[in-house]
Amino acid sequence: MDIAAVYLVPAGLLVWALCCAVQDARHRRISNRLTLGLGAVALSFLVLTGYSFTGAAPGAVILGLLLALLLSLPGYIGGRMGAGDVKLLAALALASSPLHVLGTVAGAAVTMLVWALGAPFIWQRLPTRAQRQLIQLEPGQTKGLAYAPFFLCGLLLSLLILSQALGPG
Repeated sequence: MDIAAVYLVPAGLLVWALCCAVQDARHRRISNRLTLGLGAVALSFLVLTGYSFTGAAPGAVILGLLLALLLSLPGYIGGRMGAGDVKLLAALALASSPLHVLGTVAGAAVTMLVWALGAPFIWQRLPTRAQRQLIQLEPGQTKGLAYAPFFLCGLLLSLLILSQALGPG
């Protein structure tokens, strides 16, 4: 494996997800520049090279995209997810593989559960400035939580697990 596949691609995806998470945690909105931007770059890369950023073949990328839509569109239709969340998962699918999509969604679900159980304890110990910056994560909100911060945690877990499972050696 070359250095880009091992370090640069995961780091780039994490930086992108961090930008999305910060925006969502602050404003409950993710810019199209972030979601559609990565989607366009990933699709262009796929067309030019014949594989995704993580080395997945076009068929796998299409399967990942279908999974991303299957997992996010019902939430969007039911009002539990925003359009930015759907585009977030779709962009990840175009940039990676079905395993990354499934791992990220599973990791996001686990971190949402942890947050649901521990948020009151954690939130009151955060500095006031952090609470203001992460206002969309405040426990007890009636409109639900911002998804991208949990997506970031899920992506990190997914990348760590997949790097161990699929890595060299």
